Amino acid sequence: MTPPVNRLCSALGYVFQQPSLLEDALTHRSASSRNNERLEFLGDALLNLVVAEYLFRHYPKASEGELSRLRASLVKGETLADLARGLNLGEWLRLGPGELKSGGFRRESILSDALEAIFGAVYLDSDFATCRELILRLYQKWLAGLANANDLKDPKTRLQEYLQSRQKPLPVYNVLEIRGEPHAQSFVVECVVAQWRTVALGHSRRKAEQEAARQLLEQIR
Repeated sequence: MTPPVNRLCSALGYVFQQPSLLEDALTHRSASSRNNERLEFLGDALLNLVVAEYLFRHYPKASEGELSRLRASLVKGETLADLARGLNLGEWLRLGPGELKSGGFRRESILSDALEAIFGAVYLDSDFATCRELILRLYQKWLAGLANANDLKDPKTRLQEYLQSRQKPLPVYNVLEIRGEPHAQSFVVECVVAQWRTVALGHSRRKAEQEAARQLLEQIR
């Protein structure tokens, strides 16, 4: 392996016996027909299993719903992308010209998929125990800082539950404006409940809705 990739292996704490697996894991579909999509599929399943097992063992009194919320907070793309940035993973990705031009090495979905592909590659290169140890080591900070499961409900869910408990009408979300180029859009969304209204901006419609819901919940309270 080249020295730069050796630095990535050092950051991962794992040296590949089959370097081609790591090369595949770092290759986006825009760069080659031989890419990381299949490895990402495998890595996603491994990550969910490792995190689910950890939560099952460390939260013996948590309900199924609470465990699901805790797991979702750990395996979501945002968390994976943060982990990938900590490894400077974007530096090692193989991207096609279009993705390079549009800054694909910084894109959350590309970073998170590549990290999951690496998990799949480590498993194929070694065994489940080694893959599990690597995942838990990378997630150490997130596992140590886990919030209470009830606090992990997203703002839209918390707003809806708050309104239902008081027999108030449910919120309505409307997209007011879409800004930017197709590869870098932002959304302006309003959240309306009776006489209350908030407007928020987000890099995705979901994030804008969540922020609008959070602001409205604060308003109502």
